Amino acid sequence: MLSETETKRHGDELYDAFLGCHTVPNLRDRVPGIAVEDSYAIQSRFIDRRIAAGETIVGKKVGLTSAAAQNMLGVFEPDFGQLLSGMVYENGATIPLTSLIQPRAEGEIGFVLKRDLVGPGITASDVFRATDYVVPCFEIVDSRIDNWDIKLLDTVADNASCGVYVLGTEHFDPLDVDLSLVGMTITQDGELFTSGAGAAVMGSPVNSVVWLANTLGRLGMPFRAGEVILSGSLTAMAWVKHPSTLSIEFGGLGSCSVTFA
Repeated sequence: MLSETETKRHGDELYDAFLGCHTVPNLRDRVPGIAVEDSYAIQSRFIDRRIAAGETIVGKKVGLTSAAAQNMLGVFEPDFGQLLSGMVYENGATIPLTSLIQPRAEGEIGFVLKRDLVGPGITASDVFRATDYVVPCFEIVDSRIDNWDIKLLDTVADNASCGVYVLGTEHFDPLDVDLSLVGMTITQDGELFTSGAGAAVMGSPVNSVVWLANTLGRLGMPFRAGEVILSGSLTAMAWVKHPSTLSIEFGGLGSCSVTFA
């Protein structure tokens, strides 16, 4: 386990990279003996610095929900990060590329809660009862690690590679659509980039929310009413390397768009 001094140093390094819009070398190759518990402690320090600067926690996210992403990083369960008030953009917003480092876009389903959800012991039925509505969402992931050279230890420390996110304006009852079967397409400047279905997210996006509620519950971190829970990407990430407009369309769940300038 890393010392408190080491944990703070690496968390502060990532916070400085966030502020300065630059990257740092991966942690796994330069921090001897680092474990996943250390990475989550570094993440907490990173989050604490942002809160001290005036941001608030507005939700949570699940990452590494697909088998392809897990195989790429050599892990066998998802990870998580925390959403902060400075990450939020409105549907149709224009985001300056200069405010991000090496962004990639993911199409997801967001769950907005109407009541607290305290694990462990949470079931899918509990998640549905606690959800006010679901909404289409773009998560713009953005790594503070050089060249996206990440494994689990690196992305966890970097707050699960959180960048910013964009929520659609159409709200839907999660019981009105089969979330495992819902289809989604992403277009970039009007051209089809990729497509996918809800089943790519642990069989159904609700399963990833169940996993996160129980995982965080065991750590003493409940979901709170009003929080947004990003349930994980339905498809591969779309690189955002130049000014462009991205749109997602969900069958039965509306749409969402964002422009990078």
